[in-house]
Amino acid sequence: MSTYREITHNGLWKQNSILAQVLGLCPTLAVTTTLTNSVSLGLATALVMALSNLTVSALRAFIPYEIRIPVFILIIATLVTMVDLAFNAWLHDLYLILGIFIPLIVTNCIVLARVEAFAAKNPAWRSTWDGFMMGVGLTGVLAVLGAVREFVGQGTVLSGIEMIIPGAQAIHVLPEDYPGFLISILPPGAFIFLGLMIAVRNWMDARANARAAELARRQHLEAQAA
Repeated sequence: MSTYREITHNGLWKQNSILAQVLGLCPTLAVTTTLTNSVSLGLATALVMALSNLTVSALRAFIPYEIRIPVFILIIATLVTMVDLAFNAWLHDLYLILGIFIPLIVTNCIVLARVEAFAAKNPAWRSTWDGFMMGVGLTGVLAVLGAVREFVGQGTVLSGIEMIIPGAQAIHVLPEDYPGFLISILPPGAFIFLGLMIAVRNWMDARANARAAELARRQHLEAQAA
């Protein structure tokens, strides 16, 4: 259980693919104009990461080391194609909005990095959990970024939810005559808000490290006094 807790902590916070490793910025900046788009792409990526980690871990003993990268990419591309076809079939309107960014999951550094760094060296279920939690960490960042950009830019939350749940409507947090803040839903807004999120994470980590260092210092002084 301690291993799975560590994997969960790494995926959600310590090794978060966006806030810590700053990977996958292209879809992060392009798709996070609304909460609906952000969560949809994040969950699609999480599914691909979990299944690719599971597949690679299960087959790692049969994959020659010299050709492992092409084989990993082939596995990831197959899974992404399945997800792409599923979106096209069952969520066509959303598929048209996300566009090229679903197929581009194949080239996302996050997916290949976890396959190479973790799944190729660990058991299947542990690798699956690692891929899923890395995807959930990614989805969480995309969701927060998308919600903030949508709220500031349009005054709504869950715009476009009717593409997933027929009959549902966006939540107008601000009055409907809110003029909007255009820069929020443009690329500069994505850079600004993402930079603020990374700054907050670094600040929180710095505070946690300072508290840990102070606790260690006190324990050292108490041990010397004893």
